[in-house]
Amino acid sequence: MKRVIASLLAAAFTCSGVVADEGMWTFDNFPSSVVEKSFGARIDGAWLDRVRESTVRLAGCTASFVSNEGLLLTNHHCIASCLAENSSKERSLLEEGFVARGRANEIKCPTQLADILVAMDNVTGKIEAATRGLDDRAANNARKKTLTELEQACEKTSGNKCQSVTLYNGGQYFIYQYKRYTDIRLVFAPEAGIAAFGGDPDNFQFPRWCLDMGLLRAYVNGKPVKPAHHLKMNFEGPRAGEFVLVSGHPGSTDRLLTVAQLQQLREVEFPPSLLRSNELRGRYIQFSKTSDDARRIAEDPLFSLENGIKVRRKQLDALLDDNMMAQKRHDEAELRANVRADKELLSVGDPWTDIEKANAFARNLDMELSYLEGAAGFSSRYFRIARALVRSAAEREKPNTERLREFTDASLPRIRQQLAAAVPIYPELETLTLSFGFERMREWLGPDHPTVRSLLAKDSPDTLAQSLVLNTRLGDPEFRLALWNGGSAGIAASTDPFVQLAQRIDPEARSLRKRYEDEVEAPTSVAEEKIARARFKLYGTNVYPDATFTLRLNYGTVQGWVEKGKPVEPFTRLAMAFERATGQAPFRIPASWEKVRGSLDLSTPVNLSTNNDIVGGNSGSPLLNSRGEVVGLIFDGNIHSISGAYWFDNAKNRSIAVHPAIMREALDKVYRADDLLRELGARE
Repeated sequence: MKRVIASLLAAAFTCSGVVADEGMWTFDNFPSSVVEKSFGARIDGAWLDRVRESTVRLAGCTASFVSNEGLLLTNHHCIASCLAENSSKERSLLEEGFVARGRANEIKCPTQLADILVAMDNVTGKIEAATRGLDDRAANNARKKTLTELEQACEKTSGNKCQSVTLYNGGQYFIYQYKRYTDIRLVFAPEAGIAAFGGDPDNFQFPRWCLDMGLLRAYVNGKPVKPAHHLKMNFEGPRAGEFVLVSGHPGSTDRLLTVAQLQQLREVEFPPSLLRSNELRGRYIQFSKTSDDARRIAEDPLFSLENGIKVRRKQLDALLDDNMMAQKRHDEAELRANVRADKELLSVGDPWTDIEKANAFARNLDMELSYLEGAAGFSSRYFRIARALVRSAAEREKPNTERLREFTDASLPRIRQQLAAAVPIYPELETLTLSFGFERMREWLGPDHPTVRSLLAKDSPDTLAQSLVLNTRLGDPEFRLALWNGGSAGIAASTDPFVQLAQRIDPEARSLRKRYEDEVEAPTSVAEEKIARARFKLYGTNVYPDATFTLRLNYGTVQGWVEKGKPVEPFTRLAMAFERATGQAPFRIPASWEKVRGSLDLSTPVNLSTNNDIVGGNSGSPLLNSRGEVVGLIFDGNIHSISGAYWFDNAKNRSIAVHPAIMREALDKVYRADDLLRELGARE
């Protein structure tokens, strides 16, 4: 790579300002003065408030209000679960697409939600006071307890959804308040063939030709939401070199991790995860070839799995890059030297060594933890439901502050929503994934491991999985809710095999989790807070925090890059999509497009690239011009963007967006969605 911004620390050492185009900034710390000086764009408080209240967090993605009738613009792949939940073996909305002809025909997305950030309260001082003078384990417990208390108090007084947020790896703690909507309905989705044209081969590549868009609508009390603000669509899109911003919810980055933590990812976590995922991918593919029904029901999980494999593979490549790791070591050594030289930071001690010690303990625990407490061993939606029921029953009997964090009062409504959702679960797919998990558990933990022996003493992975899936009733939401309402007594009396399995596994899984929290999480959290305090002392907030699936704003320009000596232009056109089409998936243009090909403007821009700094979770984010108008829809990054989990390469890291012109062309000439065009302001 020609230019590497190896870490935030390096940037802070070498300049007093910020690195242009890099940074996932919180809305309360956006570098407006730097932007105005560098680009002439005035991003003031009113601009930030309007965009903040128009940007929506979905389950795992971002969206934005684009009308005063609650219409939400996001990616097709962000609503794939809604499409799958409203499909069957015989009919796939993923394949067919969907257009609601009128409000009455909009379909509910049973597990979707929409959150709008309405307030941010810095509670760092309260957390520091609660943990002061405590040892690592006691501090870890006190921190969790205090955050739960703060969330609970916030929800009681505000009536909003409240969530604790950790920034700068423990340097700051906030309580974020969200206005939450749970009645979300499907309005429009193109066919997967055009939304994800090129499929996995084109994923994280550019040039691209994807209409990766979808439209939802938020409802409250049976009526469309009237948002405080919404964004205006600018269907002309941006020019090459134009200043643009992305407002969204980047999921997770690890740019502030220590070298030891990066090595742990590289050597311990990623390799076995990739092995498992690649083998499971092969099984999905073989299963998909057995029938059209099998292909339809495996389509959504296979897409998600393939996306995850490509991300992890390229992240591992980045961590294996000697130059990158050398730069990380240099930056860390420089930071440690500055800490040792500052008398006011003597109390920090050596948190880097503390993290190394915690990692050494984790290496002896990770495999069992991933199979018994994580999802590696019990790869099944039925089991995840059973575990949620078993644990929620036990946790709800405890005081709110003493529960596992995922079962606090703030979390329970979301769990119940998912349990109540009447979504299809396919037994044949459950049997495939569950038997695979049992096989890998036996392989990695060994046949003599107590849990493996207890599970497979009289069964093979296949026969055990088949028996569990055949005899469960957890596919019925009414049955699930009856268990939820029955509490511990109902769980104890249940004869459902998955509920019994979850109860059987729970003591050992909880024990492993407690050991991890005490011996790994607790010292690591304390060490990270010490490093964060040192960083604030030396650099202040001139650096941005790692992504945490919370609202961020970043800026950049529309531009391509140079790949192997050849320029990559920032725009693609519709004509090339038809030229690349082979008639076979994943390069097959849907029939609806072929039918109207003669009327389409083949010069219409389809996708564009920018140097905005994004990561997973930004999917569905609006690409904005300086006036706050939507000039694109973020849906991917190029292959170089994946290493952005650890550092930002300004020369090659690019975000990829759907151009608004192709949205208008498609809604007008392919889908004849006149009402939507009017609502979006594209037609009188």
